[in-house]
Amino acid sequence: MESTILVCFALYTVLLFLVMWLTGRRGVKGNEAFFRAGRKSPWPVVAYGMIGASLSGVTFMSVPGDVLANKWFYMPMVLGYVLGYATIALVLLPLYYKLNLTSIYSYLEQRFGFRSEKTGALFFIVSRLLGSALRMYLVVFVLYEFIFGPMGIPFWVPAVVFIAIILLYTFTGGLKTVVWTDMLQTTFLILAAVATVVVILNSLDISLPDLLKVSSDQGYTEMFNTDPMAPKFWVKQLLAGMFITITMTGLDQDMMQKNLTCKTLRDAQKNVMTSSLLFIIVNIIFLCLGAALIAYANESGIVLPADAEGHVVGDKIFPFIAIKELGGFIAVAFVLGLVAAGYSSADGTLTALTTTFCYNFLGFDKEGVKGSEKVRRIVHVGFAFLYLLVIIAFRPFHDDSLINIIFDIAGFTYGPLLGLYAFGLFTKRKVEDRWVPWIAVFSPVFCYFVRLFSPTWFGYTFGFEILLLNGLVTFLLLLLARPRKD
Repeated sequence: MESTILVCFALYTVLLFLVMWLTGRRGVKGNEAFFRAGRKSPWPVVAYGMIGASLSGVTFMSVPGDVLANKWFYMPMVLGYVLGYATIALVLLPLYYKLNLTSIYSYLEQRFGFRSEKTGALFFIVSRLLGSALRMYLVVFVLYEFIFGPMGIPFWVPAVVFIAIILLYTFTGGLKTVVWTDMLQTTFLILAAVATVVVILNSLDISLPDLLKVSSDQGYTEMFNTDPMAPKFWVKQLLAGMFITITMTGLDQDMMQKNLTCKTLRDAQKNVMTSSLLFIIVNIIFLCLGAALIAYANESGIVLPADAEGHVVGDKIFPFIAIKELGGFIAVAFVLGLVAAGYSSADGTLTALTTTFCYNFLGFDKEGVKGSEKVRRIVHVGFAFLYLLVIIAFRPFHDDSLINIIFDIAGFTYGPLLGLYAFGLFTKRKVEDRWVPWIAVFSPVFCYFVRLFSPTWFGYTFGFEILLLNGLVTFLLLLLARPRKD
């Protein structure tokens, strides 16, 4: 089985490099292709590929696995994503296209000043480097635990191989390649989920409507938690989904850079709204997959993987059943789907990190500065190396749910960005630029202590809504940072 999976993985890698070769043959080349894809990307291709870029390896396993513990309470958050995408389409994209931005953090310099630009760019780099590397870490970890570990291959070997592959196929074409490889990877990701559902339905000799009826009778398809005090209260989920999208997509260079490769603002807006609707469909597929996995486990009487305290580990349900129980074709489909999810998250991130550093720290967009391809390639390799270091260094510390760690990182690092952009867009006031870095550091530190002591002080435990508090604190402090009068 392991050898079959490795052969299929090798063939998938060849397919990726074939796409790289085809996309690099014609049209713009060099930095224009790497950073902007010539601004000629067809919007339907970008919209479809955005699904794979949004659904990381964490989501690929967490959404189906979470059905056991939290039913379909994830759906209100997905609906909140649509509201967030609408905000991006109507508020942020017109701004980015009007200013003809390549790096979205160049706006902060135009609005506030030099230090504000560097602050926003640095917060993005830290957040994306850590968050995306941990998403890729989970892909490597799962494949190591189920495939490479039993073969005696050390953990660092697949980590090096995966990062090297991503580096190679993004090295020359950059975003021009990523837009098209994301389309391929979205397809494999969805096919892995659909194929697993179909095989389970055939194994249980049951139709999809009958499966959903059984799941509904057991309470697993309940969507709306109506308890206002519950962590998964539907209104809270809706708002969380909206602001997650605004910050982690609309204020994120990785996600927005792909949108900015569309020919016109109208195309970019159609892309964003179409991808939001596709996102609903794809997440319904993954929730149905969760219901199918539970039904298969119950019918087969298998013991699901659990932690030391006997609690079922949701993130391991899908890989355990796909590889250990179903095996064969589904094991291969799962591995390729997981790899596709990891690649589609990491390739755009690596390109975006390179773009942000080149434009916001090396001044590639400044008047009189012509960025060289050699410098861009050195930066690209440097970030790939940092990416690899984070993956390997995190291995001894993996003792918590990765999705919680990733959202914690986002809540504290995207909060200042939310406050900065909200202040810039919805007020006309100027700020003392030299105070912005201090405000951006103080706000998440302050919010960290608030979250730490809030159960004692207020009887309330902050979740991802710490992002909103973080953004609000940043906004209020910016109101106080008035420029000095000459």
